[in-house]
Amino acid sequence: MEKLKKKTTSISFWYWVIASIIFRLILIYFPKNLNLSSRPEVSTPLTSFRRLAEGYWLKQSSMSPYAGSMYHGSPLLLSLLGPLTVKRIEGQPNHLLYSLVSVIADIVSAMLIRVTGQNLRLSYLHSLESLDLVKQIEVSEVVSSGDVAALIYLWNAFTIVACVGLSTSPIENMAVILCLYGACSRLVPLAAFGWVVATHLSLYPAILVIPVILLLGCGPDAPPRKLFMQRHQQEEVLSQSKLPLGFSCRPIIHFSFWALLWSVYVLVLCGISLKQFGGLWEMFKSTYGFILTVEDLSPNIGVLWYFFAEVFDFFRNFFLIVFHVNIPFMILPLSIRLRHRPCFLAFVYIAILSMLKSYPSVGDSALYLGLLGWFVNKLAEMQFSFFLFCGYVGVSLLSPVMHNLWIWRGTGNANFYFATAMVYACLQIILVVEGVGAMLNHDRKLRNLITGKPQDVKS
Repeated sequence: MEKLKKKTTSISFWYWVIASIIFRLILIYFPKNLNLSSRPEVSTPLTSFRRLAEGYWLKQSSMSPYAGSMYHGSPLLLSLLGPLTVKRIEGQPNHLLYSLVSVIADIVSAMLIRVTGQNLRLSYLHSLESLDLVKQIEVSEVVSSGDVAALIYLWNAFTIVACVGLSTSPIENMAVILCLYGACSRLVPLAAFGWVVATHLSLYPAILVIPVILLLGCGPDAPPRKLFMQRHQQEEVLSQSKLPLGFSCRPIIHFSFWALLWSVYVLVLCGISLKQFGGLWEMFKSTYGFILTVEDLSPNIGVLWYFFAEVFDFFRNFFLIVFHVNIPFMILPLSIRLRHRPCFLAFVYIAILSMLKSYPSVGDSALYLGLLGWFVNKLAEMQFSFFLFCGYVGVSLLSPVMHNLWIWRGTGNANFYFATAMVYACLQIILVVEGVGAMLNHDRKLRNLITGKPQDVKS
């Protein structure tokens, strides 16, 4: 009976995967891709398909792809995806080939999310067995978090919009997921490759090196080690086989070697690509420098564009430092408190980055909302879930309306659109705070079950 149930679940999962592919292909065949590529929520100066096509045209014309301040992405994307911006198939929608690449990237990302989620679920069940909590927590109620996370990622409206809207976000998300998959599966070269590529494409994933090191050194998420010690002290028998693995430095050394190797390889390729156009310095100035200085103040779903449009130039450098220091300021406390749950720490980091990065898009939110499905068992008691769901839906509907009232109809102003961006940022803050609180409450619940204390998730 159990095997039949698993087989039925697996078949239904693949039905949903195929349906998501068909749904994307249908939307791709709509005229002009529903004009999603021009939406500020989908395309940013770093992920815009139009800017990618412009950079490729400049390079083909023997000019620097960074001339004119149009393109600010990786030169490797120009070599890999640039030809797809000009190739046409007669009788088919424009840019069909590029759209198919985005669809493939989404499917690959979903499969990697699924496998990683299955590894996390096995680790969770093993932890329950080691703590002798299988009877207290019904194992049959532990749903397959990998399937849930993969389907959330595939059917998330943000993921679909980023895919159909000709954004480079699916490629960036795939690199981040590849990094986490490699770290969770102890595939060090793959983890290093994903981390280097993700950092090269958008800079901010560099901070994911902390959860990757914790994953490689300690293994997937597990309850705090002291809980295992308490359980076996009560039984007066300390079985090393039931304790989680201690921190191992050897995989970290391997990761450092492979990260250095992949970094040199990527920089050499970029140097060859830009040999005639200013070399690597031109790339650093036009990509990472562009990100850190927030030069482009065109509207997006973030809050920095409005702030720096209003701030006096005299204070600009000061507030640039303040905003960028916010990210590393939160890294250390979170890594200390959540060191036993590196995958959840990676989810928190990605959600924070989507709030504070210079040029956010819905593709960033699609990534952390998909990863949220990994923790469906542990965050089952998270508060304000329905409120957050309604908030995300409301912002998704109101943002295009406010942008239209401001830009096209002229009956509104920038405050209309910025208000939706502020609400969006607040929703993400609530999600992170409540998610972290729910995870800590889950660990507290396990501790209470071990010590025999009354359960009080608020304590």
